[in-house]
Amino acid sequence: MRLTTKGRFAVTAMIDLALRGQDGPVTLAGISERQKISLSYLEQLFGKLRRHKLVESVRGPGGGYCMAKPLDQVSVADIIRAVDEPLDATQCGGRENCHGEHRCMTHDLWTTLNTKMYEYLSSVFLADLVSQQQARLAEAEGAEAGGVAGGVASIPAASLHRNSAKSLAAV
Repeated sequence: MRLTTKGRFAVTAMIDLALRGQDGPVTLAGISERQKISLSYLEQLFGKLRRHKLVESVRGPGGGYCMAKPLDQVSVADIIRAVDEPLDATQCGGRENCHGEHRCMTHDLWTTLNTKMYEYLSSVFLADLVSQQQARLAEAEGAEAGGVAGGVASIPAASLHRNSAKSLAAV
């Protein structure tokens, strides 16, 4: 069991969009170039994200995609569900026929793991991931400049893991 490329690429593309979307629509070609994800694959993913109302498309010159919801209202679980990414640790897909026509002895274990994965992914919001990325970028810029960029570089990476928005607000 693991998160497939579809889910990873969808989350990565949404972070890219969120980082750049405040300046207007972001093109899939730009995301494709920056993240090294096939443009045709991004088109498929963003069609699904649009149908689930996570992004909005803007047509015409200067068009692209914008976030449809505030970043603190879009969880990683929302993104993964939108692109039809199955996160299922059971071998039976929840049908309880893992051992022939019967439940296997570990069915409840894997079902509980599924629940915990979705609980965790539902607790991580795009705003948190964007804040983490911004902190990493600021830290890298501070290191290149030989100093600390606005105090963000001094935040330990571990403190940014879960509640990055709260961690950054404390600085």
